[in-house]
Amino acid sequence: MNSQEIQVTFSDGSRKAFPKGASAQEILKTGQRDDFVAARVDGELVDLSRPVEADALVEGVPADSEDGLEILRHSAAHIMAQAVKMLFPRARVAIGPAIESGFYYDFDVDRPFTQEDLEQIEAKMKEIISSRLELHRQEMSREEAIRFFEEQGEKYKVELLEGFADPKVSLYRQGEFVDLCRGPHIPNTGYLKAFKLLSVAGAYWRGDEHNAMLQRIYGTAFPNRDGLKRYLNFLAEAQKRDHRRLGKELDLFSFSEEVGAGMVIYHPKGALIRHILETFEKKEHLRRGYHLVVGPTLLKTDLWKRSGHFDNYRENMYFTEIDEQSYGIKPMNCLSHMLIYKSKIRSYRDLPLRYFELGTVHRHEKSGVLHGLLRVRQFTQDDAHILCMPEQLNREIQGIIEFVIEIMGIFGFEYEMEISTRPEKSIGTDEDWERATAALIGALEGKGIPYEVCRGEGAFYGPKIDVKLKDALDRRWQCATIQCDFTLPERFDLSYIGVDGNRHRPVMLHRVILGAIERFLGVLIEHYAGAFPVWLAPVQAVAVTVTDAQVEFAQKVCDELRSAGVRVDLDDRNEKLGYKIREAQMQKVPYMLVIGDREVAAGGICPRRRDGTQMELMSPRDFAALLEEECRGLTKGRVGLSII
Repeated sequence: MNSQEIQVTFSDGSRKAFPKGASAQEILKTGQRDDFVAARVDGELVDLSRPVEADALVEGVPADSEDGLEILRHSAAHIMAQAVKMLFPRARVAIGPAIESGFYYDFDVDRPFTQEDLEQIEAKMKEIISSRLELHRQEMSREEAIRFFEEQGEKYKVELLEGFADPKVSLYRQGEFVDLCRGPHIPNTGYLKAFKLLSVAGAYWRGDEHNAMLQRIYGTAFPNRDGLKRYLNFLAEAQKRDHRRLGKELDLFSFSEEVGAGMVIYHPKGALIRHILETFEKKEHLRRGYHLVVGPTLLKTDLWKRSGHFDNYRENMYFTEIDEQSYGIKPMNCLSHMLIYKSKIRSYRDLPLRYFELGTVHRHEKSGVLHGLLRVRQFTQDDAHILCMPEQLNREIQGIIEFVIEIMGIFGFEYEMEISTRPEKSIGTDEDWERATAALIGALEGKGIPYEVCRGEGAFYGPKIDVKLKDALDRRWQCATIQCDFTLPERFDLSYIGVDGNRHRPVMLHRVILGAIERFLGVLIEHYAGAFPVWLAPVQAVAVTVTDAQVEFAQKVCDELRSAGVRVDLDDRNEKLGYKIREAQMQKVPYMLVIGDREVAAGGICPRRRDGTQMELMSPRDFAALLEEECRGLTKGRVGLSII
């Protein structure tokens, strides 16, 4: 073979000779596709302009692939940053990564961006795209790069570079704009076919509230306009379902700056839904042999040091002092449960022991990540800890998995499973981590359940199974989790007397089914778009009078329904009937009971479903029986009108 030639292998196994130093783009042009945004050379993602100097496997990266979409979006962030710098020369750029749903870039600017600014930035981006500016990669030493960005006045890039260990770094240039970036990127700006800037938010530099507040512009990009259109339609539907908006409209909960960020205030309807969920959960746990327990909110700091939380989790904890003694406000419920176990000698005959607590915990979440009910600082977990013998582990884990699947089916959720392995910051021996991880994997495989592995994402004391729920919009939410822990029983010297009469160490499973009640409620609101199923609706029916002449009869109907367990309200306001019906529909009440002279004369009611279906005249007793049947049908016989 000519020494100036290389042999290139393609993904289909075919081979072809090319001149040494041919670019990946030149090589891939000989194939069947021409929609590549980058290349993979011997497995490494590179720019299409990268020369190939030796024999290699060369593969194209299409724009609609996972890697291709990330590259496209990352390049869109660079184009947006260039547009901002052209329109706002005094702006300083921070970071601009691709994210799951698009991209963002953080800017230090003189004033917050407005909607009008976004429109101008979009227009400028379109100009840059139409110019088809090439994105050139340039490598230089870290010191050279620091000097370059110091001259540009880009202090955030300088700070990033000062934290780098690599002696060489890469920069990308498009026109006059230069950014610090590993790449790869699209060959030129014209490759960006469909994008949209979505919103602006404040963001602290490096997520630290002690640092400068920056302006973060979010956007999204797709390989084609059809993909962008579908995503924007999805966003519009998601906005309709936003639990923060619906929580206010349905009068479920609120937040107050007077109280403090991340602290939920439940209004009557929201508190009632929470009560129904908690009552349902208690019954389900008792059915499965769990014991209800309650632990204190404050525990001495020495206990948190023994557990490892102080060394590995204290940045998420709150501490206080009482009588010169330091206490930690619990972020988790496991310590009290272990102390209950340790309160007396346990035998193998006692195991497994399953402790369940609806425990309220507090975690110091940064203000920038707080998000309605989905991320708060005070929340209640449906927390349980199972202490068992090692040989009982598989059965107990599978029992929890079955519990999760059954409960999620009642709420109408599909799910995916992930196993998260040991993080860098952790406690315990390698052997214990391997045993725990093997137990979780064995339980899932024993049930024939597929799973993904998330390396390094486990809790500091043990690996875990995370259950990702899929809602009505096919979004993923992490709620249920199962954690396997050999380490804390060792630290707290938990034991049981085995068949041989000797002391043995139990294993502990930490698990939640719904997870944080607040988060789960937020997910439910968006999943149902606020239209709760009748068993969970805070108001199951509203009686609506046509005139004042029916008020007395309507009150009797409501009294009879309440006696039967129906959650019913009476709307006897002196308003037009159409207005009252529309308001009940806006409140997403499952049933409306319009009561006029005909209903009074017949001594019955004509229910109307939330979807507009009109039902026949029936007695209040028959209506209550209908609701009882509907509730039990939706919950597989678990919940009737007597839930509260």
